[in-house]
Amino acid sequence: MNRRDFLKVGIAGGLTLSPLNLAAQNNLPAANSVIQIYLPGGLAHQESWIPVEDAPIEYRGPFGHIKTKIDDVRFSENLKQTAQISDKLTVLRSMTHGEAAHERGTHNMFTAYKPSPALSYPSFGSLVSHQLGGRKNLPPYVAIPNKPNNYAGSGYLSSSFEPFGLGSNPESSSFKVRDLELPNGVTTNRFSKRRSMIEAVDSHFMKMERADALNGMDSFYNQAYKLMSSEKAKSAFDLSSESLKMKEFYGNNAAGQRFLLARRLVESGVRFVTVTYGGWDHHDGIENAMARQMPTFDKAFAALIIDLNNRGLLDSTLVTVTSEFGRTPRINNRAGRDHWPQLFGAVMAGGGVKEGFSYGIPDATRSVVDENPVSPEDFGSTIYHLMGIDPKKTIYTEDKRPVVIVNNGRILNEIIS
Repeated sequence: MNRRDFLKVGIAGGLTLSPLNLAAQNNLPAANSVIQIYLPGGLAHQESWIPVEDAPIEYRGPFGHIKTKIDDVRFSENLKQTAQISDKLTVLRSMTHGEAAHERGTHNMFTAYKPSPALSYPSFGSLVSHQLGGRKNLPPYVAIPNKPNNYAGSGYLSSSFEPFGLGSNPESSSFKVRDLELPNGVTTNRFSKRRSMIEAVDSHFMKMERADALNGMDSFYNQAYKLMSSEKAKSAFDLSSESLKMKEFYGNNAAGQRFLLARRLVESGVRFVTVTYGGWDHHDGIENAMARQMPTFDKAFAALIIDLNNRGLLDSTLVTVTSEFGRTPRINNRAGRDHWPQLFGAVMAGGGVKEGFSYGIPDATRSVVDENPVSPEDFGSTIYHLMGIDPKKTIYTEDKRPVVIVNNGRILNEIIS
């Protein structure tokens, strides 16, 4: 096996384990896994989680609103199936930050940090991978279908904590996950013989007091080999084993098959799964744009929550739905809404959060937060806490610079069950 194949096997997709840092576990984690559903572009809160109920038409927009199973909370009529399972959700109705640009808003919502020219911050998935490692020969952090943006990566951490991207869309009839097979002509026997090379490098680096670097390299080797040699690990990615009835339950489309695969992965042992669906930057024609995308999301998301609950996985799986920011209170002259970070919504379910609960109060026109604002720092701190990671813990960049996991965030104890 040549050097390129070895590096491809060892590094592609960040297939690595860091040791479980038991010293960091100051609380018993409520969640064993996270499914982070990301709706890129800036989902309109008015046409989803926080509809305008009583205001002029230019605020209300083209859709009505419907009751949920949460007291005094309504959803847009686009979310009929989700409304039926809202008794399993916590709805955050007061998310807010100050970034109206896509890149900066995305950075906030993936890292719980404001962008900085001095340091690149790790995503939630990469940080969880770094702190908790992987299980059952599976990569700890998987992106469906691929890494969605630059801020979903490892930041100041080693590139070994990057997400494993599928390289293919689960909804495609030709869906096949890349890098699950050894390179052509390489057998597991030949691959295993590379261990002697690893051990030789180990000795060299130990003499140079670089054991940490070698441990990471050794981990690359071990995890790549384990994933490719374990049929059970590879089967986690195999959607063909799901029944036609289950596929139809989620929906035979992008949202349905991506959410279904996410369930398979956490059920198999993946710690953190990021799922990207759709495009929600609706500066014009928001009515038609929502009508094209929201029904498939609604069906797939409701199916995911029901399926996780039926399998006994919801209590241990934290599910989140986020975007970059919200949309302007008034419909613009192109029948759309523009960027608006002052107020937007997010949803959490399972993994230790309350059921049938809402937090935060927006104003009547859904323009600003009236009570209990929630920042990305608060949101991130709560995710880490539920995973058993202290958000105020100091970790170190590769050049040994100390950084707090989340700076100035608070755990939202009000939403924790």
